[in-house]
Amino acid sequence: MASSEVFKEVELKEEQEACTQDGTVDWHGRPAIKAKSGKWTAGIIILLNQGLATLAFFGVGVNLVLFLTRVLGQNNADAANNVSKWTGTVYIFSLVGAFLSDSYWGRYKTCAIFQVIFVIGLVSLSLSSYIFLIRPRGCGNQEMPCGSHSSLEITLFYLSIYLVALGNGGYQPNIATFGADQFDGNDPKEGHSKVSFFSYFYLALNLGSLFSNTILGYFEDEGKWALGFWVSAGSALGALVLFLAGTTRYRHFRPSGNPLSRFSQVLVAATKKCNVDMPSDADGLYNVDANDSSINGNRKILHTDEFKFLDRAAYISTRDVDDLKKGIYNTWRLCPVTQVEEVKCVLRLLPIWLCTIIYSVVFTQMASLFVEQGAAMKVTISNFRIPPASMSSFDILSVALFIFLYRRVLDPLVGRLRKKDSRGLTELQRMGIGLVIAVLAMVSAGIVECYRLKYANKGCIHCEGSSSLSIFWQVPQYAFIGASEVFMYVGQLEFFNAQTPDGLKSFGSALCMTSISLGNYVSSLLVTMVMKISTEDHMPGWIPGNLNKGHLDRFYFLLAGLTTVDLVVYVLCAKWYKCIKLEGKAAENNESGSLKV
Repeated sequence: MASSEVFKEVELKEEQEACTQDGTVDWHGRPAIKAKSGKWTAGIIILLNQGLATLAFFGVGVNLVLFLTRVLGQNNADAANNVSKWTGTVYIFSLVGAFLSDSYWGRYKTCAIFQVIFVIGLVSLSLSSYIFLIRPRGCGNQEMPCGSHSSLEITLFYLSIYLVALGNGGYQPNIATFGADQFDGNDPKEGHSKVSFFSYFYLALNLGSLFSNTILGYFEDEGKWALGFWVSAGSALGALVLFLAGTTRYRHFRPSGNPLSRFSQVLVAATKKCNVDMPSDADGLYNVDANDSSINGNRKILHTDEFKFLDRAAYISTRDVDDLKKGIYNTWRLCPVTQVEEVKCVLRLLPIWLCTIIYSVVFTQMASLFVEQGAAMKVTISNFRIPPASMSSFDILSVALFIFLYRRVLDPLVGRLRKKDSRGLTELQRMGIGLVIAVLAMVSAGIVECYRLKYANKGCIHCEGSSSLSIFWQVPQYAFIGASEVFMYVGQLEFFNAQTPDGLKSFGSALCMTSISLGNYVSSLLVTMVMKISTEDHMPGWIPGNLNKGHLDRFYFLLAGLTTVDLVVYVLCAKWYKCIKLEGKAAENNESGSLKV
């Protein structure tokens, strides 16, 4: 009898070791088996999917500002604003995708549905451009502008690109988190792979855009817009097929229900008990067993001392005791500590998130003003013309180089120098470094613009290529942006994924994307304000249609100043921040401290 019990215990232990410990399930809803699911097999499929989807997205986005000016006849300022608004909308839609994923659909279903929308948008864009917009044939290059278009044709174009925005926006935050789900954070080996995944994910994103920025950018710059859009549509379709092919291999987290109702319950319950005298410690607060948990089986979050007013939602009053004895549990009067800590986690993240918006203003210049600046420089070598948008290839090469340098050189070096902590640079420290490098990028761009103006032909009419300064002088500003991305955006992905509760992981990735979104909107607002102020007294302004008559350099230096101010505020917020404390990771929580800069 005893031997039978021992055998059952050993069998149970082996079964537990065979399954993941983070709560993930397989396609059939059963606990995921480590050997048959997830890990790098699923991770590589997702990385390839991301690369193809990024190729498709940037096949549209990287030259959109030139499409608007050459095909639709918009001026530089309007085109830059429209691109900023469109790009911003892409990332606003990420909140929609994250909400549906965390609440109802789960990450797999959300990724699949939004990728279908993405493909439909690209096919519609390809058809509308080929049939209606690119007339006469061959127009839209540097030399031949296109004819006028009806309001219906323009409406169809905008409907198509905003379908692309919806599809890519809803898919993007979930695919990053879904990739991280394939690695069990409670397993030391897989936990290390999970951290590495974010760097490789960002690398795949940039390598996918490399083809768009070079080959597709060249064809589109030559006026072959329809070809570029059809290649993008094909790439998106290939990404969708590849994603569906890995269906049986993926690990999944179950959706946790509507987070808005959980947050509202905490706020309402805390308000109802605003006059209650709270105990000095957390012993009197309502807690639940890990099995009942917290939020649909997710890990419990330990109590923290910040935002004490919210603790009232977990305070067990006399009325709550009576209700619990009767078997009545009112979620709008009493919330478990984990649910309260969910709200605290989000509140603690907001100041850090707000500080990343100005960085995104800097980042978005690559898709708009950098391209316009490059078009006004010398873009020829012998008889070969370099598409201005293809200069962002140096950004991608910089990203690849600095990911390698950081993972293989800098991180191990910092780990050895820190005797007590071998973790290397924290996420918050890396994000701070990213802001510093962003300042250097704007200063570099401003200096290049000063010299471009010095060697420009001020009296030109069509001013593309009107400066004798080579476009290759833009390489440093693109390289600085690439280096800053490795520290800011990769660090940001890791930070928000690690610091959001289990039921809000997609929301964490969406925060990264919405900071880019708001950065685009802030950029658009800044351009509008600068043009309004700088065009007073009939002056041409800082960013006129003819850049040779403007002062784009002053706009770059303005961004450098704003980013410096943002860096100071960020350091203060980072020092104040306290990390999430999960049950079962107390040692790690103590070691990580508050992740201070």
